[in-house]
Amino acid sequence: MSPLNPNFPKVRPRRTMLYVSGDNPRHLEKSRELPADALVFDLHESTAMEHKARARDNVVAAVAAGNFIGQELVVRPNPLNSERLAEDLDAIAALPIDAVLFSGINTRADMLKAVAMLDAAGGERLPVMIMVESPLAVMHLEEILTATRRLSCVVVSTANLCNGLRINVTPDRTGLLTILSLVVLAARAHNVGVIDGAHVEVNDAKGCEFACRQARDLGFDGKAVIHPVQLPYTNDTFTPKPKEVEKKRAIITAMQDAEAEGRPYAVLDGRLLQPVELEAAQRCIAMFEAIEEREQAFNLCPGIYCSTQQG
Repeated sequence: MSPLNPNFPKVRPRRTMLYVSGDNPRHLEKSRELPADALVFDLHESTAMEHKARARDNVVAAVAAGNFIGQELVVRPNPLNSERLAEDLDAIAALPIDAVLFSGINTRADMLKAVAMLDAAGGERLPVMIMVESPLAVMHLEEILTATRRLSCVVVSTANLCNGLRINVTPDRTGLLTILSLVVLAARAHNVGVIDGAHVEVNDAKGCEFACRQARDLGFDGKAVIHPVQLPYTNDTFTPKPKEVEKKRAIITAMQDAEAEGRPYAVLDGRLLQPVELEAAQRCIAMFEAIEEREQAFNLCPGIYCSTQQG
């Protein structure tokens, strides 16, 4: 592909990845109408031990019923060391979902085992995602990312990492910044999506907005969400703003004009443009256009979202 080709590869927004408990049919039903880019139907942490089978049946029924509005559909089964994982995979492998999000992956061997179990259940077609939730997983992340080409995204569990690192949780997340940067670095090196962990204080809008902006500036694609009330400002944070989009389009035009005129360089507003800026501009425009498509599905204007709450 020519570096000046405006048809940049199609991207899939993952600004918001909303966890939905499999043990709550009402939340599963309501999730169909929520403006999250991805829905994670959770059979793991949000489900009590005695309700695991019921949650699994709920998720199977909800996904099979369909009527979602373009959200990426992901199921998080029980962790790799759980005796329930095989049963979960048998139940979900044939569902019309977009990925399986594995927990308890700390090494390359863990990743290979998880994929083998999914394939044995009939899920060879399915992409996989992983939770990054331990110091060991961070140390082994590169080998995990290269274990399978089906790995599409990594999702950080900041709560579990804080526990594993034995650090205090602070508003600025000082103790996590090195870890978060390492996860982004590994994901970008292997062209894998990367999602920041959830802000667990649901009523702390200011703190959540700060964490969203911090995650965006660290290079994350989006953020995990535990309640729909967090969707408006999380989606907005990871949506390119009109002035940014205008600037990126101007960069593309300037560099295309330079090529057409046989000039080896382009200048915009008195600044010499670097070749790498074209790819960044095209990526921004591709993401903005993909987000516009998502918002049209919900009949919403760019950057504006309802703050529907799960009760």
